Amino acid sequence: MSEHLAILPILIPLFGGLFMLLPPFAGPQKYQYRRVATLVLMLLQIGCSVLLMLQVINQGATFYAVGNWQPPFGIVLFADRLALLLVLLNGILGLGATLYAFAGSDREGKYFHPLLQFQLMGINGAFLTGDLFNLFVFFEVLLIASYALLVHGGGKQKTLANVHYVILNLIGSSLFLFALGTLYGTTGTLNIADMSLRIAQLSAGELVIAKAGGLLLLIVFGLKAAMLPLHFWLPRTYAAAPAAVAALFAIMTKVGIYGIFRVYTVIFGEQAGELAGMVQPWIWPLAFLTITIGAIGALASPNLRHLAANLVIISVGTLLVAFALRTPEATAAGLFYLVHSTLVTGALFLIADMLGQQRGKALDWFVMARKVSQPALLGILFFVAAMTVAGLPPFSGFIGKLVILQSAHSAAEMLWIWPIILIAGLVSIVALSRAGTTLFWRYSGEGDNTQKLSRWQISGAILLLLGSPLMVIFGASVTDYTQAAATQLHGLQGLFEVMNLQGGSK
Repeated sequence: MSEHLAILPILIPLFGGLFMLLPPFAGPQKYQYRRVATLVLMLLQIGCSVLLMLQVINQGATFYAVGNWQPPFGIVLFADRLALLLVLLNGILGLGATLYAFAGSDREGKYFHPLLQFQLMGINGAFLTGDLFNLFVFFEVLLIASYALLVHGGGKQKTLANVHYVILNLIGSSLFLFALGTLYGTTGTLNIADMSLRIAQLSAGELVIAKAGGLLLLIVFGLKAAMLPLHFWLPRTYAAAPAAVAALFAIMTKVGIYGIFRVYTVIFGEQAGELAGMVQPWIWPLAFLTITIGAIGALASPNLRHLAANLVIISVGTLLVAFALRTPEATAAGLFYLVHSTLVTGALFLIADMLGQQRGKALDWFVMARKVSQPALLGILFFVAAMTVAGLPPFSGFIGKLVILQSAHSAAEMLWIWPIILIAGLVSIVALSRAGTTLFWRYSGEGDNTQKLSRWQISGAILLLLGSPLMVIFGASVTDYTQAAATQLHGLQGLFEVMNLQGGSK
């Protein structure tokens, strides 16, 4: 059974989602059955991810050849420390979103739970796949599920945001196919490991075409990650999405970031000859500008959902800075920050929805409204989330930013990186302080004491927020793991040995 573990994070949500479309789970009155099934599926996915992670820690990275078609010819799943860290993160985030939806929002559409499973399957597949074409396939799976989840419950704002979101992603998918065709035409393969061996052997004419394909991929991944200037879809989309869906969407941008780390370290890394580091001149300015536009957006946010969405954009820019440094130390720092930022921004979307439920028609907008009826509980949750996302000690955000700052060694790197990250942190503090004082201290009249939060909602938010103190308590173990994952990503020889691709072309 252990040899099939690598495919289970894909098969579990795939078959689980399909079964929930059939009796006895189908039907408007069967939501309790779907809830039990979803909870079991989420626990199975997390358990499978932990077992697979322990296997990789003890035995090293592994690959799974579907149908026993060996690389570079067959469909290959590659499970290393990086992929499994993100698969586990996806499971935890999905569990938090699921628990929150159990409060009743999952009943607004009978296909919520199957769609949630299909999206988890697409995200897991994107992290685990070993070739670019199947990365495209899993991108499409998670995007199709997200199109339906975004309009879950209906509403004009959701529909409008979904139209923009769908159109942009259809354009991105078209560019993805053009990029794949270009790279396959020059290298003769789409297996990531095999392509990394062939890329340096191309002729001068083929190098130009391959470079064009590589830059097209950067556009695609930049769109998925919400990198400037392809970020404008994110605030409106995430703010319009149902709270549980928006929390799960917090990892969607990280799929694009993962694509950048994987493709431009393995395929276009140091061994790529003339194409080595070809995106560096683009990543540096785009990273700084993404942080800047996210900080400006945070200050201008009219409500807490938009603020959380702009904080996601800041996190994307910070992760791009870690990638641009191109060292295992910086990659390890970026992975630590990626886990922290995904969990806390997911929690912020849930907190924004809970505040909106208790403020009446004003929702989470930064205007005067009735008093929150559970200020102590929501105040504590908001305070912890704000301290964490702003990067203040003793929470994980402080450690995440600190290790990224420490990974900048040269004077030029420190001159550029330290001010932009520290100023963005200061702007986040100002924006969150404004949000907190408005939402909790500016009110007229008393709150509606009958509007109490569900235990499911509270448990979902707390689950995601617990990631911050746990990452601090077990900081040494987490940083050791991320360092090993970064070393594994940058040490390509181990990848070739796992897939038996010594010597390049076959």
